[in-house]
Amino acid sequence: MLPFLLANFRALEPTFLTKQSETFAWLGAAHARAEATLAAAAGRDFDEARFREEMASRLARFGCGEDKIRTRGHELSDCTHTRWQDMEIYTLDRRAQGEGALTRTSLFANQTERALQRLYAQSASPPSDLVHVSCTGYAAPSAAQRLVANRGWGDVTRVFHAYHMGCYAAFPAIRAAAGFLASASSTAPAESRRSDVVHTEMCSMHFNPLVHTPEQLVIETLFADGFIAYSVCESAHWDRRVPALMVLAESEKLLPDSSESMSWLCADAGMAMRLARDVPARIAAALPPFVRELTRRAGLSDEEARGALFAVHPGGPRIIDRVEQVLELGPEQLAMSRHVLLERGNMSSATLPHIWQNILESERVESGRAIVSLAFGPGLTVCGAVMRKEAA
Repeated sequence: MLPFLLANFRALEPTFLTKQSETFAWLGAAHARAEATLAAAAGRDFDEARFREEMASRLARFGCGEDKIRTRGHELSDCTHTRWQDMEIYTLDRRAQGEGALTRTSLFANQTERALQRLYAQSASPPSDLVHVSCTGYAAPSAAQRLVANRGWGDVTRVFHAYHMGCYAAFPAIRAAAGFLASASSTAPAESRRSDVVHTEMCSMHFNPLVHTPEQLVIETLFADGFIAYSVCESAHWDRRVPALMVLAESEKLLPDSSESMSWLCADAGMAMRLARDVPARIAAALPPFVRELTRRAGLSDEEARGALFAVHPGGPRIIDRVEQVLELGPEQLAMSRHVLLERGNMSSATLPHIWQNILESERVESGRAIVSLAFGPGLTVCGAVMRKEAA
């Protein structure tokens, strides 16, 4: 099945790009308002202003500060104001946890349908397969199915859903897309076949303002929204005028005795994440042999492997720091990963494709440069691929 190429990246700019300092202020107000609503329902006195000050202190201590994440993208206008009566989800003056799963799911369905219309506004030809990736919302028919039906692509395009894998989902998605390309069952001519992958992540729908633990505050100051699409195509039919990433090898591994370290569960009010403190250490311990085997399978020389650019999913600042340390990398090798985290935050599965897009568009990354790409998620799962930038 290998090699295959990733090309034609297109990402949507966030509707709202918010400074991290402003997000901290919003979160502090949201947590305080939720507790005030709960207290009022129980007939208890509550000092909302004082609690907001306490939350500001806790966010400053436990949250991801502006030195790590400068801005984050959101699709919800909720996250830009504190007029609780005007909220779509965080109606915290009436409901201490905000609206329930049905309201959040309906909002996700509407937002993602509009996002796919924008991502495919300039696409005249249908893909042979469309892989829809998400871990932050689900609806049937999906936004991908609605796009295909509305465009009249149903005779050509098959839709596949790659859901609930978390931050590493881009790797299984491109593996599935490449497998579909190799399948003889596609009705499109070989020279025009392509599989598209589209990521729709709305992490901002899942904050829980009644949980004030350090773990929850890390999560609420880390994750953001992101939408991006790209194509998987066979190397034999690639238009060489279009920059691409050639995938040379890929691998996936479940770490032993780590299933409780990270979880992402559907809950009554959004989705609930658990993120253990030992996740960076567990991942770091597994990486050196994983990367050695991956680069060997890709046919990289020792020199190429040492000088490769690393596109690492920035699960958080500590993850990138540990990867840099354990693999003995230089700052330049991880610069793209740190930049996307700084400018956009962690967009779950959409983050890594944003890094790949930046690599393709950067004139500082020369054609022929090897890229080692890594991501991690529930399981604990470690995924990776070795790619080579191909540009005219």
